[in-house]
Amino acid sequence: MKILSRFGLILFLAGFGLWLYSLTLNEFTLTPAIVQQSIKPEHQSTLGTRLQTMLNKTYSNGWAFSYAFDNELNGLNSEYKAAQQWDKVIYDEYSFAITKAAAKGPLKENPSLWFFLTFGLAILGALLYILPQLRLLPGIKNNQIFQQSSTARGALGWMVGTFLIGFYILLYYFPQYLVNWTLLVDPLSKALNGGEASRWFLYGFLYTICVMVMGIRMLIKYRHSSYQQVRTLSVMFFQTAVAFIIPEILVSLNKPYYDFKNIWPLDYDFFFDYNLNSLVQSGGLGIFMLVWGIILFLIGVPVMTYFFGKRWYCSWVCGCGGLAETLGDPYRQLSDKTLKSWKIERYIVHGVLVFAVLMTAMVLYTYFTGSSNVLFIDSYSVRSAYGFWIGGIFAGVVGTGFYPLMGNRVWCRFGCPLAAYLGLWQRKKSRFRITTNGGQCISCGNCSTYCEMGIDVRAYAQRGQDIVRSSCVGCGICSAVCPRGVLNLENASEGSRVMVAPEVMLGNDMKR
Repeated sequence: MKILSRFGLILFLAGFGLWLYSLTLNEFTLTPAIVQQSIKPEHQSTLGTRLQTMLNKTYSNGWAFSYAFDNELNGLNSEYKAAQQWDKVIYDEYSFAITKAAAKGPLKENPSLWFFLTFGLAILGALLYILPQLRLLPGIKNNQIFQQSSTARGALGWMVGTFLIGFYILLYYFPQYLVNWTLLVDPLSKALNGGEASRWFLYGFLYTICVMVMGIRMLIKYRHSSYQQVRTLSVMFFQTAVAFIIPEILVSLNKPYYDFKNIWPLDYDFFFDYNLNSLVQSGGLGIFMLVWGIILFLIGVPVMTYFFGKRWYCSWVCGCGGLAETLGDPYRQLSDKTLKSWKIERYIVHGVLVFAVLMTAMVLYTYFTGSSNVLFIDSYSVRSAYGFWIGGIFAGVVGTGFYPLMGNRVWCRFGCPLAAYLGLWQRKKSRFRITTNGGQCISCGNCSTYCEMGIDVRAYAQRGQDIVRSSCVGCGICSAVCPRGVLNLENASEGSRVMVAPEVMLGNDMKR
């Protein structure tokens, strides 16, 4: 079985290497036809003229082509800004579309072949690497997790983190440099929505593949726990069907792209004018989507959290949580458990929630009144700032890129406004708790070590105190790794949620 696992690792590295190499493939040539088709009529006399120096010139790779195009566009905009001709500044995102249209070569001619050589080999290799773990006895195996470079902030961990951070920066802010990767998934995109792949389709595909493949790893690793089995299957289903396939099918039917499980304020642009207009103009289905979204955060969150705690969403449904629980599982032990981090967490996550509420209020004020200013503040600037710093940098670059450095729930713990909203209900009005049997605790520390939310579970267990924390996502890993069955996820009446065992059960002198 070790041979099979090593062969799988070789296949994965080969597929991953070819995937990186594919960024250097293809040639790129800008033709008059592409300029005519891709640039708006009002920009033909300005930007179109500026691009004459690039016409019919062949670039050896997409990076060189995109760099040349961006220089021309940014140079033109700089001249307008210097002359204070703000009405002429071009804000349209032309770079990605034009770079993709200019591509020619193996990835565009044989995308299915290269799809297999990259994603196919990587997925097959990952599965072959994971499946031999079935031969091990059921139960948690975290051997040497603090000695391995990849899971203990070693060189490999830093390399993975750097790659993820770089990927998110390019995806969010410079997608033109990832055009070759979108060409690989064009056939799949056309099959699902009838159009070519965008950067967001590429992201959704990669996201889904990570959840599915690493979800299989979770199913094998935690096969001794029925709770973990069902929970993992749940996040795999919601990511694949609800977050990826259904929205793409809606697009193919000329309906709004909509993720039915995404809830405001995590879905921070739900009340933006373009989204509201799109839903309202889409007829009955669009109105249903609008009402569904409002009901979810007004009624769905309080009711579901009352009965099940925030775990119903954060650990069973949410895409961010799904990625954290699957791809991020090897890094859960890196979550900071100090009191200082807990204090920082409370201020930041609730600060983001307040920011989201104020931003949404300003956006709705602008939508209904037509005035972009609320007092002396421009609502468009506020929502742009939120989208850049919270939606982009925090949720994406830091939230996922820091998995190998700060644990798998950085975003959920410190930044997610929906997690803060759910947590308020869980702490004040919920039946959910984690009960502890202090008399059985041997203080091994497994529960605290593998708590992804930075909760010192052992401290509660040693006191025999039930755990009721707004940050707890109910993943149940603390219970799964406990060798003595001390911890159990339960529901109870509100009045009996927080219980402390009698001192005699603890074997400690509480007066010391």
